[in-house]
Amino acid sequence: MTDVLRRGRASLAFSFFAQGVAFALLVTRIPAIQDRYGISDALLPAFLAAVPILAGVGSVCTEQLVKRVPPSHVLRWSQPVVLLALLGVGAGDGLWAIALSLAAFGLAVGSLDASMNMLGVSLQHRYGRSIMLGFHAAFSLGGIVGASLAWVGAHWDLALFVSYLPVVVVLLPAAFVGSRWYVDGSGPEAEVKAQGEDGSSSGSGGGGGVGFKLLLPLCLVMAVAYIGDSTVSNWSAKYLQDVLGSSEQLATVPYNVYMVTTLIGRAVGDFGVRRFGAVMVVRAGAVVAAAGFAVVAGAPGAWVGMLGFTLLGFGLCVIVPQTFAAAGRLFPGAADAAVARLNIFNYVGFLIGSPLVGALGDAWSYRGAMLVPMVLVLVTLVYAKSFASEPSRYGDGHERPRTADVGRGSNGL
Repeated sequence: MTDVLRRGRASLAFSFFAQGVAFALLVTRIPAIQDRYGISDALLPAFLAAVPILAGVGSVCTEQLVKRVPPSHVLRWSQPVVLLALLGVGAGDGLWAIALSLAAFGLAVGSLDASMNMLGVSLQHRYGRSIMLGFHAAFSLGGIVGASLAWVGAHWDLALFVSYLPVVVVLLPAAFVGSRWYVDGSGPEAEVKAQGEDGSSSGSGGGGGVGFKLLLPLCLVMAVAYIGDSTVSNWSAKYLQDVLGSSEQLATVPYNVYMVTTLIGRAVGDFGVRRFGAVMVVRAGAVVAAAGFAVVAGAPGAWVGMLGFTLLGFGLCVIVPQTFAAAGRLFPGAADAAVARLNIFNYVGFLIGSPLVGALGDAWSYRGAMLVPMVLVLVTLVYAKSFASEPSRYGDGHERPRTADVGRGSNGL
């Protein structure tokens, strides 16, 4: 590996880390934000839903934007906007201020998520082995750091602006300086375009087209993965306390355990992909996640319930990074567009997950509600072949060009 690629990998990992910190600082202080701005319980869901909706808009806009500028430029300028919008959340006064700050945060997060994963797919192709899980591990680490800082702010009763300012002061210049070493324009999309310029066949992924029919299985997998993730983040504490009878303090533990196991799983997941292949790892992740939901639904007490949430962290953590990587392999001539469209279903799953479990819990039972994401995550098994790195034939009669083998082989070990 060249120094350029190593620096590019490190700088992109830091961007994932910074995004994890910022996102955790926002979502873990929602009660404080609600109190600061006097947002009613009836109005709060509208504010919370607006962020992922606008993030989806930002992802769509990024697909068009990267046709004119490299993804690294989008990431370089969207990350500061996210951090400044976070600061605006803490500094504003009045509903108009929080609405404006959250709108900026949502739009910028969509662009940030899409461009980060575009660069990750490109770098993985250059490396010739799986590294996407490592980037998402950096995001998980950032989430743990951000949640810990939020706890400190809440524990010491710090104002939101006071809590957010030191983080932004540190992360913003560091992210901007690190953006000098982003690497793009050298992934599968660039190679296929170059082949086309030479007059050689570009395969069915060439020409910049993204067939939604081929992308749809990965979109479904992305959505169900985030339905599972949002179920844990929004309902684990309530489930442990109200259904399994834990104390209020113990009820805060499952999400922290989930974040830690997500970090561990992603930190070692790339080695599993190199050894066994992406298909096997994704299938194993889906089975472990389904087992986690089953344990949670049938848990006789709080400690068994926490075991279930631990399994969920290990299972769900591998699916999302590998879904982005698979989109890049599936459409080597339009990897950026495929990643941007796939990223939208991140927010679709987030929007569906929490209301779905809540509605089922109120109408039926929360134990029964946990079985629904369990069944949904098993959909991943049906579409696991979409994660294969080997070429395969599709209905158009073309064969996908073979990209770097991120499964077995000497490059991957």
